[in-house]
Amino acid sequence: MKFQLLGVNHRTAPVAVRERLAVPESRLPEAMRRLAVHPGVDEGLVLSTCNRVELLTRCTNGRADLRGFLADFFQVDLAAYEPHLYEYEDMDAVRHVFRVAASLDSMVVGEPQVLGQVKESYALARAVGAVHSHLDALMTRAFAVAKRVRTETAVGSSSVSVASAAVELAGKIFGSLRGKHVYLVGAGKMSELAARHLKAQGADAIFVANRTHERALEMAARIGGQAMLFEQLYDTADRADIIITSTGAPHHIFRREHGELFLARRKNRPMFFIDIAVPRDVDPEMNKLDGIFVYDIDDLGAIVASHVEGRRREAERAESIIETEVARFHARLETLQVVPTIVSLQDHLEAIRQAEIDRVRGRLGKLTPEQESAIETLTRGIVNKVLHTPVTTLKSAAGQPEATTLVDVVRRLFNLRDQNPGPKA
Repeated sequence: MKFQLLGVNHRTAPVAVRERLAVPESRLPEAMRRLAVHPGVDEGLVLSTCNRVELLTRCTNGRADLRGFLADFFQVDLAAYEPHLYEYEDMDAVRHVFRVAASLDSMVVGEPQVLGQVKESYALARAVGAVHSHLDALMTRAFAVAKRVRTETAVGSSSVSVASAAVELAGKIFGSLRGKHVYLVGAGKMSELAARHLKAQGADAIFVANRTHERALEMAARIGGQAMLFEQLYDTADRADIIITSTGAPHHIFRREHGELFLARRKNRPMFFIDIAVPRDVDPEMNKLDGIFVYDIDDLGAIVASHVEGRRREAERAESIIETEVARFHARLETLQVVPTIVSLQDHLEAIRQAEIDRVRGRLGKLTPEQESAIETLTRGIVNKVLHTPVTTLKSAAGQPEATTLVDVVRRLFNLRDQNPGPKA
């Protein structure tokens, strides 16, 4: 088997690159289906968040041309993006997946949102049939590792989410959020998190707009805000001092002409846009207007950095857990090569044992419970002694070059049928 991962993230690529390679939520099922049937790929999963876009695959033989997949899917010349790409194989890919799920590779180390995003991608990949075997085992283990890291370390105890970092940035800009009016554009999880932090910081009024108005109504009811019609966004946005936007729009929804309009209505009172969407919702040209200040997700880095030092020691403990789990998963994968043969051999000899007991039972006459037990003990003991040498030899050979030959020899000697291992965690 061969795990292969190709991606970009917040450390290797600026938001301008990440947004070009981001897969819209509406296209994720298509992306996963196409990846799973890409030449050389047996299973595939796509993870696309505001901070990363990654293709995770299990290849049938050797390596797959994942760069070719990206170029074809996005219809781009990938040469321009090559400096930003990273690629991992086998246990390096496993380690990376474990680190991502455990939030050790996040912009905000320890933030809990990424695990939910990974789980959603995994669920979608399974739903469309793109994950079914070894990737299933890998992802299931990754979730267990993430839980272990969160349980055994304090890496997430003082963590901030991207949303809370955005709110902290707003607080640094204004000093206090009391009396400020805030407009949330997009009613996703990130927006709701931001809203709750804003309420805690004393924001005076919170407006919520979403393309699906029912979702805006639901969020407004939960957080004590006011739902606004998305169709009236440009007529109402100037009421806010701070706009936090995180929609899934594939293009800018706030452009320079909108900024000019808002400033005119506000008599040049400043407005702050915190854009945590990828692709970005706010055209960078807006930032050139006097009185308009735009911060995108990469600008949150300074906020995040202030939280890193306090969690460094816990992160080191978490990294140690990751290394232990990678080794354990590696050992688990190696045994998969011989386990199907061991199971077949055990089933084969058990079938012979049962058949022989049934064959002679008629000649033995009526047996007492003690006699039945003695026959069971005797015959199982014989079978276990026969199994001992081939089973221990196969287990010792797991992961070694001779394992394939030994598996073939055992199957031939005992006339075992082939079977698909279909590993599960």
